[in-house]
Amino acid sequence: MNFPEYIEQNYKNKILSIKIIPNAKNNEFITVMWNGILKIKIAAIPEKWRANKEFILFLSRKLRLKKDCITIISGETSQLKRININFS
Repeated sequence: MNFPEYIEQNYKNKILSIKIIPNAKNNEFITVMWNGILKIKIAAIPEKWRANKEFILFLSRKLRLKKDCITIISGETSQLKRININFS
């Protein structure tokens, strides 16, 4: 099972915790940590919302959703973010 399928099957219309690693070489899913938090590398600097925008764009492309379907609930200035993904 690939990462987008994992997210769709396990987190459909639920709040999802994600740890973002900014300044990476490229955008990629890393792993699901022991506590259920997804770890994702993002190739953008964490200034002026660049990493958040790149993260939302990356996730929307992988899940084939509009960017508006992904909302950051908390953690806008932190590596640990809580998001909601609306699949409908």
